[in-house]
Amino acid sequence: MAKLAVFDFDSTLMDGETIDFFAEVLGFKDEVVAITQRAMAGELDFYASLVARVALLKGLPQAKVEEICARLPMMPGAKETVMGLKERGYTVVCFSGGFRDATKPACEKLGIDADFSNFLHAQDGILTGAVGGEMMYSDAKGDMLVRLQALLGVDRADTLVVGDGANDLSMFAHANTRVAFCAKPVLKEAATHCVEVKDLTQILQIV
Repeated sequence: MAKLAVFDFDSTLMDGETIDFFAEVLGFKDEVVAITQRAMAGELDFYASLVARVALLKGLPQAKVEEICARLPMMPGAKETVMGLKERGYTVVCFSGGFRDATKPACEKLGIDADFSNFLHAQDGILTGAVGGEMMYSDAKGDMLVRLQALLGVDRADTLVVGDGANDLSMFAHANTRVAFCAKPVLKEAATHCVEVKDLTQILQIV
């Protein structure tokens, strides 16, 4: 029986928000954090908030982006949880409204089967402040989940989703096991399980 587990990246697989680490280097972390928190709480349109935050990254060298992404802190228990799920027959995937620069190295490290995220546009090795990709909209994760379920032959009964913010709501709509991980109230309301400690291995007790 095919099974699918989908994890959000920022503040779920990774302990923090990638864009906040970038903004810290540029000296306006507080401004970006404030927008991120409102977007994750469902107070702002995700697409508009993403475009606004990425615009603030204009001028950041691509090399600095890669350096920051190579040392992002993983959430406690991330690797053990991915391994445990794969041992139980799950295909493990990451959906991120964040960036491929961050998800690709992290998912390779964690042994995740595939990652879907957005791309930061750079020209001559410098970020332009533009972003593109399939995970830019509030309903993007749900849309991608339905497509993956069809591709892999997995139904919602055999689908596990894990996230922390409002942009995870759309994928919660298509899975029977929905874990809100140290999450915003808006996501907890849609969850079947809530984990309140920063320890992803708690999920292995649910499935």
